[in-house]
Amino acid sequence: MLADDLRLEELVRFSEGDLNFQGRRLVLHAIHAFAELRKDLLEGMGPVSTRQILTRFGYYWGKVDAAAMDRLFAWENLGEWIKAGSRLHTLQGVARVVVKSFALDQDTGSFAMEKLWHNSVEAEEHLMAVGPSKVPVCWMLAGYASGYVSFCLGKEVFFVERQCVAKGDRICSAVGKDRASWGPEIAADLSYFQIDGVQGKIERLAQSLRQKTRQLAEQRRKLDLLTPNAHDLFIEVHSESFLRALELATRVAPYDSSVLITGETGVGKEVMARHIHSLSSRSKGMFLAINCSALPEGLLESELFGHKEGSFTGAVHGRMGLFEQAHGGTIFLDEIGDISPAMQMKLLRVLQEREVTRVGENSPRKIDVRIISATNHDIPGDLRQGAFREDLYYRLGVVELKIPPLRERKEDILSLARHFVHLFAKKLKLPNLQLDATCLDHLQSYSWPGNVRELENVIERAAVLSTGKLILPEHLPDNVLQVGLQTRRQAGAVNRNLAEVERDHIEAVLAATGGNKTKASRILGISQSTLWRKLKG
Repeated sequence: MLADDLRLEELVRFSEGDLNFQGRRLVLHAIHAFAELRKDLLEGMGPVSTRQILTRFGYYWGKVDAAAMDRLFAWENLGEWIKAGSRLHTLQGVARVVVKSFALDQDTGSFAMEKLWHNSVEAEEHLMAVGPSKVPVCWMLAGYASGYVSFCLGKEVFFVERQCVAKGDRICSAVGKDRASWGPEIAADLSYFQIDGVQGKIERLAQSLRQKTRQLAEQRRKLDLLTPNAHDLFIEVHSESFLRALELATRVAPYDSSVLITGETGVGKEVMARHIHSLSSRSKGMFLAINCSALPEGLLESELFGHKEGSFTGAVHGRMGLFEQAHGGTIFLDEIGDISPAMQMKLLRVLQEREVTRVGENSPRKIDVRIISATNHDIPGDLRQGAFREDLYYRLGVVELKIPPLRERKEDILSLARHFVHLFAKKLKLPNLQLDATCLDHLQSYSWPGNVRELENVIERAAVLSTGKLILPEHLPDNVLQVGLQTRRQAGAVNRNLAEVERDHIEAVLAATGGNKTKASRILGISQSTLWRKLKG
């Protein structure tokens, strides 16, 4: 899991009267209410105590978020878990957090990080209620960053704000280091992270805090995330391999050169062909697709080239073939590697002469089409074995475009999964359908031998089983679920004995199946009675 993969709609459940962050209740606060609270704190307690309170508030907030991220996901590495704190703060609307620099030496334990806080809500609150300040005022932000990273590293880390919009700087920024790396320099700020001397004042303010909480502004309009808009054909692409294929397709699209698209079954060869057609000068013409392996040779010839009335049994009427129908447009020949040698010869003639002869006729007819073909065959291997004509291969593959399998572009799995969730929310009339964050590790860990098509089927199945609300791990197929559990178990197995690993794995399976002991015992490969004994022990 990468920090940038986090999405608000998969972490938080939005419903009237109950906003829920993976089991923790949330409340929407208006910044005007917090601004007035800050003003009251400063006037009643002074700047030192106010900074202590707000820093400690942020510190605890950061710690519980770090714990939640540890519980929910198997992170790519420690650095991604740490950076997820910045991503969470951005999703929560506190600021747009940018990590300017990051250094972590796990051997020596030294840590250093610089963050930029664009559009800090805390600076805005201070300016709104108090006015300009002579010192940085993003105390909750600094506390949050400190608490989050301290939890991740298991030792004290402190972030200190250096620049702040509230004091006239262009941007808010903070530097964080472990205590040893700070040295004597941190001494002046340590008291703000400590609770000593503040507890009594917090208790006296408890009533005031509760009152301010009740004075929230009107709840913001309901999030559009509850009613996803229809997605376009194209989604976010993060993998370098698919970006290269997409770039090549885009570059060749304006020209009429033949394109041969290769790749495993289910990678999206027809989708890529449609993309090329949509960007071509023939985009207003027809796009006709045919699966060459789905028809016997005689019928395929008739479908492609057309036939004369009475040319064979059942040919009651003459008809034009797909090459003629696609005049001015594009014809997509899928599974071209499966056609017979005789059909290869006929297709070669069409490509050379740009004309077709209907079955039962002698007079050729001119055609004006662009040909895009696709195959999951190893064409070079077929050439060596004589199973595919070399001259046809060069005619079809003026530009050869290879689409990588999904297991080689794992960065795109979450984007595709989210795309299909939105797609099936509309198609199946499930407007509130959401993908729970606990599914993400399972989806990313699986190898997807059926590629994008398999992922689409898995999401559709999960959407149906979810009863239209929330897709949970228990709605995923067992084979997808098992791989995700195995990955999580391996990620957390270090420094634990065998009994602890076994117990953790059992609990993870139960959590993933929603407490369904029958399904959990099937995944674990043990009887329900054995599962019961292990849980009791």
